[in-house]
Amino acid sequence: MISGLIETIISELSRFIIACISKFGYSGILLTMAIESACIPLPSEIIMPFSGYLVTTGQFTMLGVTLAGAVGNVVGSIVAYYAGVWGGRPFIERYGPYFLMSHRDLDIADRWFQTYGEAAVFFSRMLPVVRTFISLPAGIAQMNFPRFVLFTFLGALPWCYLLAYIGVKMGERWEELREYFHQFDVVIGILLVAALAFFLWSHWPKRRPTLQ
Repeated sequence: MISGLIETIISELSRFIIACISKFGYSGILLTMAIESACIPLPSEIIMPFSGYLVTTGQFTMLGVTLAGAVGNVVGSIVAYYAGVWGGRPFIERYGPYFLMSHRDLDIADRWFQTYGEAAVFFSRMLPVVRTFISLPAGIAQMNFPRFVLFTFLGALPWCYLLAYIGVKMGERWEELREYFHQFDVVIGILLVAALAFFLWSHWPKRRPTLQ
């Protein structure tokens, strides 16, 4: 019953995404990616592969699709960032459920930001759950805004390109990807966490006792 409900929700989201992108073109990509990044879980795993498929029909270009997705990610993230700046955590905890955001989702994103700081804004754009909600703790902590925008854009670029590229390769069979993306998210998440851990370990300053 639960799996059937989830499938129904995903199907409705897919129809909305397809209609929006088909009607508004690049603006539709930007809008739907902005919605996802504003803490409303509209899956980029549907948005970008469908956009990639439309590259094969000649409607879009890879560059245009990738940039539209990344800019949309930035726009939505700015909304979430300022929700954190102005409302703080109490506001998010009170009204988050109206946007399908649980306390657990916010706690995960908050721990990531507190642990990894600005690096989390970049790397989390390719991580499940965290990528949707990381902007909130960044805003609550009042991270430097220009750096927040820059790291958000740079982190979103490879994710948007990868999903669009998969859509290009899959062609008309792009919808077959939906059932596999949760496992794909987990694999990507593990790889990125390992890469980030190695980076922090290899760059952590070696503290030696100072000779008196």
